[in-house]
Amino acid sequence: MAKWGKGDPRWLVEDRPDAKNVNNWHWSEKNASYWSKEKLKKIFIGAKIQDEIAQCVIVEMTKCEGDAIVNNRKSKLIVFYDWVIEFKWIGSLKYDDSDVEGYIEIHNFSEDHDINDIKIRVHSETNGAKGEVIRDAIQEACVEVIRKNLKEYVTSLKEEFANELILPAKDNVQKDMFKCKKSIEKIKLFDETGSKTVKSDIFETCEISNTETFKCTAQEFYLAMTLKELVQAFTQSNCILETEEGGRFELFDGNVQGYFTKLVPYRLIEQKWRFRTWPEGHFSNVSIDINERSDCTEINIHHKDIPKDFLEFTREGWKKFYWDSMKRILGFGSFLL
Repeated sequence: MAKWGKGDPRWLVEDRPDAKNVNNWHWSEKNASYWSKEKLKKIFIGAKIQDEIAQCVIVEMTKCEGDAIVNNRKSKLIVFYDWVIEFKWIGSLKYDDSDVEGYIEIHNFSEDHDINDIKIRVHSETNGAKGEVIRDAIQEACVEVIRKNLKEYVTSLKEEFANELILPAKDNVQKDMFKCKKSIEKIKLFDETGSKTVKSDIFETCEISNTETFKCTAQEFYLAMTLKELVQAFTQSNCILETEEGGRFELFDGNVQGYFTKLVPYRLIEQKWRFRTWPEGHFSNVSIDINERSDCTEINIHHKDIPKDFLEFTREGWKKFYWDSMKRILGFGSFLL
C-alpha cells in the first residue's frame, strides 16, 4: 500500500531520475500480480518430484487466482499476496514407463500464513490402482518440493521484484465532482524541510463529493474509522484517536490531523480535518454518511474547504489510503466466508 502524499506534485518521486523517495512518510506501491504468475510458472514448470518407487514432473500451471502487491515505506518492504494455484503433473512408477496424470492444489498461500501451514493436496486423475500408488508415493516429496519453491517465489518477490519498485503514474487518479470558491486570509505554508515561509495572502478552497461501497456492515465500517486498532491496521502506521465529539486524531504518523465534531454510531462521522502541510491553522470539514444496504454498505463523503493546491493530493489520498486500503487489508472489498 502506498503512503498518502503521492498525489501532490511536491511529493512525487517518479519524475526524478533516481526515483528516490524524498519524503519521510511516503509509500510507493507496485502491482506484482502479472510478474508473480510468470515467476510461478518459471519456478514450478519442469520441477521434478520423486520417491523410491515413483516420479513425476510438473508440466502446466492450470490455475492461478489471486494477486500480489509490493509496497515500500520508509525503506521498509511490505508485501501482500494471496494465491490459489493448481499444477498438472505427469508421473510413472520407476519400473513402468506408462504415465499417469494428476494435479496439485495449493490453497491459502498468502503472507498471513506460514508456508509450512499452507494446504497442499495431490490428486490423481488416472483411474485405477496405479494412479493411487503414484499419488501416495509422491505425496510427501511433492509437499516438500512445493514448499521449497513457494519460498523461492516469496524471496524473489521481496528481492528481485522489489528492485524495480516504482510509483504509480501521477495522473492515475479518480475524477470526482468538485467545486471551488475564493477564500482570503493570511497564510503560511510548510516547505518540505519543515520551515515556514509566507506564500500568499489568497488561496482557493474546493470540495470533493464521492460515494463508495464496501462489503461490510455499517457497524463494521464505523468501527474501522473510529477504533484505534482497526485504524492502525489499514493505515499501517501509529495513530492518536480519541473517539468522542471534540476528541482529536492524528493519522499517518501525524500527517493527517483534526478532531471529531459529530459522531452518530453506525450512521455519521463529521470531522475538522487538515493535512500537516496545509496553511497553518486551516481546517477543512469532512462529513461521512453511512448507509447499510441489503448487500453492502454505502458511504457518501463530502469534504469541503480543501486548499485548491492540495485538491488532487487529498482526493487521491481518500481513495488509496483510506478506501482501497480498508478494502484490501480489512477485507471490505469482498465478503469474507
